[in-house]
Amino acid sequence: MAKDFTTSNENTQTKNINTEELLRGEILMQKSEIDKDQKSLISSKNKKIKLIEKKALPESLEFNLDTLFKDEKELENFAKELDIKLQEFNDAYAGKLSMLQAEDFSKALQVYDSLSEGLGAIMTYVFLKFAVDSKTYGALYADYELKCNAMYAKVMFFELEFADLDSAKMNEFITQNDKYSFFLQNIEATKKYKLSLKEEQILLNVAPVGVDAFSRLFDESFANMRFKGVVDDEKIGEEEILGFLHVDDRKLRKLAQKNFTKGLRKNSHLLTYILNMVRKDVAITQKLRGYEKPESFRHINNQTTQASVDSMIDCVNANMQLVHGYYRVKAQFLGHKLKDYDRYAPLGLTKNGKKTRVEFQDALYDTLESFYNFSPRFYEIAKEAVFNGWIDSHPKPTKRGGAFSHGSVPSAHPYVMLNFTGNRRDAFTIAHELGHAIHQELSKIQGTLNHDTPLTTAETASVFAEMLLFDSMKKTLKGKELLEIYAGKIEDIFSTLFRQIVMTNFERAIHEKEGELKSEDFDKIWLDENKKMFGNSVYLTKKYAKWWSYIPHFIHSPFYCYAYSYGQLLVLALFGLYKKSEDKEKFIQTYIDFLSAGGSKSPKDLILTFGFDVNESAFWEIGMNEVKNLLKEFEDLLNSTKL
Repeated sequence: MAKDFTTSNENTQTKNINTEELLRGEILMQKSEIDKDQKSLISSKNKKIKLIEKKALPESLEFNLDTLFKDEKELENFAKELDIKLQEFNDAYAGKLSMLQAEDFSKALQVYDSLSEGLGAIMTYVFLKFAVDSKTYGALYADYELKCNAMYAKVMFFELEFADLDSAKMNEFITQNDKYSFFLQNIEATKKYKLSLKEEQILLNVAPVGVDAFSRLFDESFANMRFKGVVDDEKIGEEEILGFLHVDDRKLRKLAQKNFTKGLRKNSHLLTYILNMVRKDVAITQKLRGYEKPESFRHINNQTTQASVDSMIDCVNANMQLVHGYYRVKAQFLGHKLKDYDRYAPLGLTKNGKKTRVEFQDALYDTLESFYNFSPRFYEIAKEAVFNGWIDSHPKPTKRGGAFSHGSVPSAHPYVMLNFTGNRRDAFTIAHELGHAIHQELSKIQGTLNHDTPLTTAETASVFAEMLLFDSMKKTLKGKELLEIYAGKIEDIFSTLFRQIVMTNFERAIHEKEGELKSEDFDKIWLDENKKMFGNSVYLTKKYAKWWSYIPHFIHSPFYCYAYSYGQLLVLALFGLYKKSEDKEKFIQTYIDFLSAGGSKSPKDLILTFGFDVNESAFWEIGMNEVKNLLKEFEDLLNSTKL
């Protein structure tokens, strides 16, 4: 069971455990209800669904967590009841898996899935509370992290004991549990990296005061960090100040860069210390578990190979000149040498009285319309998210920065956190995160243990959703406005594809070094890696050297970033296949089946359904060729547009 406690729901009866009582809880919905929801979405494909009017959309949105718990009292009562059930499971099965018959093991596995549902519901609730208001709910989150770790320790034996079974017994259990076969096979494949039960329990118990504590410290620090305003002296948060990098006025962009950097420098000692602690944790984990490289654990979790990742990264590194060429053209348009704060500047083609700010209703409508034109199922899920409390849309004083879609638990629904500030990129962020939510909602039919997807395919739906929005915009815009959208999309792809590999290269460099690094060491490595992406097309200032220190992935999920590039190249290949397909309905159904599979199959097998082999180096070139085609379209449009 993954430590993030994502979960599932099966109604079974096992000796000494009243599982029917457990599964009747308000949090745990019967699988038949989930299946019914999915079937209603399937049948909706044949209905004529009307696209909602823009004026009917809300101007802002906030979470409604009642699907999980109505209040902290209900949470507390549920946690107490779940703790009893976890202990009963421990009493019934700890030390006994090897003596079970296949039928009894199947029942135990289903109950394990259901118990995981409860843990997932608890941690989802407190995490979302913390994400929206870290100051108020930091203590609640920390308290339940400790409680859930202690509760999880009671069932931790299950996967460890399964990994220790003899081959014959293990194969028998896998064969008799087709639904969970891939989950069980993964346990078998990773058993050499497991420690003893006692050692695993010790690591679990100290995690909240170890690297997890530094992760929380990072989040709370940035949630409470305030930067000098750009248009006035009022203090603003991370999301607001970074939003100014997308405005027309170069003076405002430069001032935003200056004020943001000043805040990073002020907190440089703390942020340097946190990253060093993460480096130390990765090094200790590598040594304890016997990983070949600091990044090896991520590839195992992503169900991919070092060779496949290296091949993809080599492909991206070899095509950095595409970025150089684009930004040289952009510099000609803007009429000056580009600096780092100019990277996301609009081309300045649509100024004539037109504001560059995007309103939330407009951005939301554009995304819904693009989903509507692709698939009724996509549209209905996204619409439900809008009107049923799945989304928290705008920045707040102590709200976490960035955006995410939390898969929650199969008996509930995903939750999408945004920080909408009105820049062009925010529109695509809505599409991106709702794409995640659609993926998570579709895959919940797989149950808890198969709900989550590895990072290598987790970004597929999100990036594909961005491409749907971009494709929709291409059909409604022309001339200068279309050029602006093309430029924005190209820059988004550069951020998702090339920038994420820059970040991965940065992580590889810092984790290969021994001992603590100084802030200046991080600065130099950061600049060196970024210069490879931009060449001489963009001048990276000394201020930009500190911008490694606000990247949350380095803290929360080391070596996460390459998955964005993986997903981007995969999606570009898939989207190209979709556009060229003569039978689009067949493609859409195959794609929906792909997403609905969740983590029940390997990424390699899922991608093979489209005829792509991720182990072939040529596969990555397919996606890269789509980038080249997009740049060619931009060049042709540029030459044919009167400026």
